[in-house]
Amino acid sequence: EVQLVESGGGMVQPGGSLRLSCAASGFFFSNYDMTWVRQAPGKGPEWVSVINTGGGRTYYADSVKGRFTISRDNAKNTLYLQMNSLKPEETALYYCARPVPGSDYSDLSRYDYWGQGTQVTVSS
Repeated sequence: EVQLVESGGGMVQPGGSLRLSCAASGFFFSNYDMTWVRQAPGKGPEWVSVINTGGGRTYYADSVKGRFTISRDNAKNTLYLQMNSLKPEETALYYCARPVPGSDYSDLSRYDYWGQGTQVTVSS
């Protein structure tokens, strides 16, 4: 059974940092590109970042470029998202998700597995 379990969320002040983790199991983690997606209250899901199987290629939404860093440890079957200089509008539920291989990672309908999400709240 495929499982994606996020952790590391919490409350942080504007300008602060958090590191999210996603523990994967039930599939060959190193064979899949992985992504982070977030959903703010009352809004649709927003793709945040993607990393390729080996970790050597990463892409980011313009809104987080230069502040967020996606990474992975294939030996530990874990995906990470380091978030710096957080803004209040980035309060959201953050999900790790697995896109169907070969699909456009910006098309969220092409993701076959999602975690349950971890809440990030940015507030003073």
